[in-house]
Amino acid sequence: EILIYISVGECNLNYNSRSLNLFKRTAISTACDTMVELCFRSIITTFCFCADDRTRVPLGEKNGYINASYIRMKVGEEEHFYITTQGPLPSTVADFWQMVWESESDVIAMMTKEVELGQTKCHRYWPEPPHDSTDLANFHLRLDNYQILEYFIIRTIEMINKQRIISHLQFTTWPDQNTSKLSEQLVKFICYMRRAHSTGPIVAHCSTGIGRTGVLLCVEVLLSYIEKDLSFNIKQIVRDLRHQRFGMIQTKVMVHIYMLW
Repeated sequence: EILIYISVGECNLNYNSRSLNLFKRTAISTACDTMVELCFRSIITTFCFCADDRTRVPLGEKNGYINASYIRMKVGEEEHFYITTQGPLPSTVADFWQMVWESESDVIAMMTKEVELGQTKCHRYWPEPPHDSTDLANFHLRLDNYQILEYFIIRTIEMINKQRIISHLQFTTWPDQNTSKLSEQLVKFICYMRRAHSTGPIVAHCSTGIGRTGVLLCVEVLLSYIEKDLSFNIKQIVRDLRHQRFGMIQTKVMVHIYMLW
């Protein structure tokens, strides 16, 4: 088992994942964990902003506005494609589902609870028992099934009138402005997200669509670099994310990734 710390701090570090093989052999031969600390600079201020016109997601034929951005991250020959967005408000639920439909997305990754520490973080935009269906202007949604796990919830939502199945994955163990201590579960969440995804960009959101959402994307991209045995620069990954959506990765964050080899 190799323990990797990703710490938002003050230094810049290039890392070649080939070195990870050496750490892996060391961990196996010595029967102990190996730690690599990867640091990059972050900002601490909470931002309230509009999506950049260069990367914003247009709605409908009139290019209507929603606070959402396209994110494209290259890892070798592969491109990771996401939509990062603000958690839906009561007034934007229909726009959110229109975006999901028009983008041909089949996975939504939600990185927040509806309410945390007494504050509303996101309006409930999906059907929930005992009312297993929701009618919007152009969409009829039905909750086909759900599974409550210890660290996240898996919902299968059908857009009945559009004949599309959406996997809705809600990570439920990450308090706002605090470090997720359940890093192994974050990696499991990403692995499940990958398995569920087959078409369109992954739609990811927290409350603002920049904090935890940014960490989710950064960790998934980092895992891809490691899996492909490619060199990477943490600070440049964060720069690339922020170039496409301002403020990505808001606060000092430490994510412990437990990788089983």
